[in-house]
Amino acid sequence: MSFEWIALIIFIITYLGIIFTRLPWVNIDRPSAAFFGAVSMILFGVLSFDEAIHAIDFHTITLLLGMMIIIATLQADGLFNYLTEKSIKIVKNQHRLLTYIVWLTGVGSAFLVNDAVVLMFTPIIIMICRASNLNPVPYLIAEILSSNIGSVMTITGNPQNMLIGIHSSLSYGEFMMYLFPISIIGLTLISYFIRWYFKTEFAEKKAITLPTEGFSYRVDSLRYSFSIFLGVIVMFFLGKILNLSISLISLVGASLIIIFGHIKPRRIIDKVDWVLILFFASLFVVVKGFEKAGWMNYLINAINVGTDLEGILKIHFVSLVGSQIVSNVPFTLIMLPLLKIESNTLWWLSLASASTLAGNATIIGAIANLIVLESARKYGIRIKFWEFTKPAVVVTLMTFVISVIILFIWSLV
Repeated sequence: MSFEWIALIIFIITYLGIIFTRLPWVNIDRPSAAFFGAVSMILFGVLSFDEAIHAIDFHTITLLLGMMIIIATLQADGLFNYLTEKSIKIVKNQHRLLTYIVWLTGVGSAFLVNDAVVLMFTPIIIMICRASNLNPVPYLIAEILSSNIGSVMTITGNPQNMLIGIHSSLSYGEFMMYLFPISIIGLTLISYFIRWYFKTEFAEKKAITLPTEGFSYRVDSLRYSFSIFLGVIVMFFLGKILNLSISLISLVGASLIIIFGHIKPRRIIDKVDWVLILFFASLFVVVKGFEKAGWMNYLINAINVGTDLEGILKIHFVSLVGSQIVSNVPFTLIMLPLLKIESNTLWWLSLASASTLAGNATIIGAIANLIVLESARKYGIRIKFWEFTKPAVVVTLMTFVISVIILFIWSLV
């Protein structure tokens, strides 16, 4: 059997493992499926060991690592607990609570990576809802939708944007300038839509009660960690001017926040999601093997982006379908080699916006969705598939329209 067919079989098996996560007779999940595929690409001669190492994009890996360390420190210092306790005084009813959740989650996700934001914020939302005798489901759904929409606007908003930001050569400021309007309009839309969809929940104004157990945070440590975080964000915007890569900036920030923080470095490093890093590294190898075997050429011919509007529409449609099948991060990795050939800023921005917004359509569309639902389950709250999908699909389609219109306007400027 030729190595082309071997590569295709490994690729299909890997992505089946990513799609289904549960297969008979094997102990598999998404990271293990990707790791198996990467090892198989080397074992069966599709890639040499050196080729596999070179296939891993260490700029993306180090950017992700640096942001994970920064976020883990802010989480340990109780950043979201601090923000919630200080802000809850102005959140007097459930209408304001919803607005608070949408904007804090959305803006936080833009700069702190949406997966980490929902991991930190979900327990807080549940605590507030229970103390105030509110149904937490509308607020958790709003959190999921906001985290994905808010994360559209920056390179550090989510893992797929990191991939696109590194490979597109767009600066942090350029990326945000183009996609900022999509996020802001989308977040505004969510506040009104959730109130309309869950009419009974918002029919009468109910007072918000702060949980009696309060929120723990370390003010002395937060002063250092948050100052370093703000410095990192500023440097992201200045990186291109100073000829510094965003991956190096994130590593410098991570090293400083560990050294000057008040928490033992081992505790922070233990919180890094090493499984996600392994998942990323393995997928780079699998996709490289698929690309080397020549199968990417068939996809390139099938997804011929054409004119500006046609390309925007095609990328949005393919992203909507692909993200529901394999989730938006593995889908984006498949798309990277295709867009490198075109090297068109508009296509990169379309992929960033579409793949992220498409993650809202179903529970499996994005990792952030699964994090919220699994966190809620620990508190005895179950959000069923259709309970989430019905409002989520509507929001996804509306934000897709917004995305297409804004990107098309940018193409005319």
